[in-house]
Order: sequence, then structure tokens, then C-alpha cells
Amino acid sequence: MKILLMEDDLILNEIITEHLEEEGYKVLSVFDGEEAQEKIYSQTFDLLLLDVNVPNLSGFDLLKDIRSKEIKTAAIFITSANMLEDIEEGFNSGCDDYIKKPFELKELDLRINNIKRLHNISPSTNIELSTNLSLDIKKLCINKDEEDIHITQKECDVLLYLIKNKNKNVSIDELSLNVWAYEDSPIASTIRTYIKNLRKIVGEEYILNTRGVGYRFNG
Repeated sequence: MKILLMEDDLILNEIITEHLEEEGYKVLSVFDGEEAQEKIYSQTFDLLLLDVNVPNLSGFDLLKDIRSKEIKTAAIFITSANMLEDIEEGFNSGCDDYIKKPFELKELDLRINNIKRLHNISPSTNIELSTNLSLDIKKLCINKDEEDIHITQKECDVLLYLIKNKNKNVSIDELSLNVWAYEDSPIASTIRTYIKNLRKIVGEEYILNTRGVGYRFNG
């Protein structure tokens, strides 16, 4: 699980980063909003941990910006801005949870585990899709009827994103923003080709094409 941590307090940043890495997470830490924005647009994360009062771009404004661009990565605010109106603004900007400082690291663990459950972020490299169908993220293959079918990294990333957003319509633009690096976004026909290849492997009944809207994983 890859986490972006935005916290401008150097000591707290180090404490949280060290703790999360000990828990087995991959952590990229930044200290201001503009740097976080750059990283979010150029990389893919499973979770954003965002302080609010940071230099250059506040956590609230950062999350509003990426949500407006259909980036739906789960986000938790970690902040001393704990007035009721702050909490309201946090949820209105699109966060999934809100932790008030000071907090225990155990509380952070509990909230991250809840996000993993709600967003189907699995620590396992093997995701079972049905009794005869599974995706192995590490081996880059789909096992169907006891046969391993190898796929590319991007095909795996696309399928994984659809799985995480199962039973929801996902547009071409959303896939482009969340799976590909911001500066290297593919043309729509490229993404359709990946989807076409995946549908051949897993079956059209799993990846539904909603005309004019996008695709939906039927899990």
C-alpha cells in the first residue's frame, strides 16, 4: 500500500513516516501543498494523509483541486484545525476521514485499516474475483480456470483500479488521471485497447461497458 504523507512539522513527519514504514507501508512524505500536488499528479497512491495548514497550498484546497479532476484516492486529514467548521470544510472538500491532533499512532492505524476495508485496498498480492478467477499483482497474471494468463503492468493497474471501484462507473478520464502519470496521459484509444484485452481474459460479464459513461467492474 502506497501512502502520500503531507505534514510540515519535521518531527511529526518523521514519526509518522517511520511508524507507517514499520507497519509495512510504502510512504512518500512531503512538507507543502504544491509538492504534494505535484506528486499526486505524477504518481499513483492508495491513500493520502494530509495536514491542513501547510505552506503554499492548504490541505483543503489541495483536496478540492484533485477531487475536481476526478482523482478519487482515499484521503484522511490529520490536523489541529479541529473546530466544527473546520471538520465540515474537510468533509465538504472530499475527505474520507478526519483525525484531530494530537492523536495516538494506534488511532491512525485503526483509521487506515477502516479505509482499506471501505476501499477494498488489499495487502495481499492475490485478489480473488470469483471461484475460478483471480488477479496476482506481483506475478502480473490473471488465473482463470487454473490457467495463468500474463498481462502487462498497465493492464494490471487498470484492472486493479476498476476492482477497487467495483460496481461504479469509471470514465476514460478518471482512469487516465488515476492510473497514468499526469504528464504521460495516454490517448483514449490506448485505454480502450487495455480494456478490450482485459475483457477478453476475464469475460465481458465482469467489465461492463456503459456507453457514453465508461466502464464498470461487476464484482
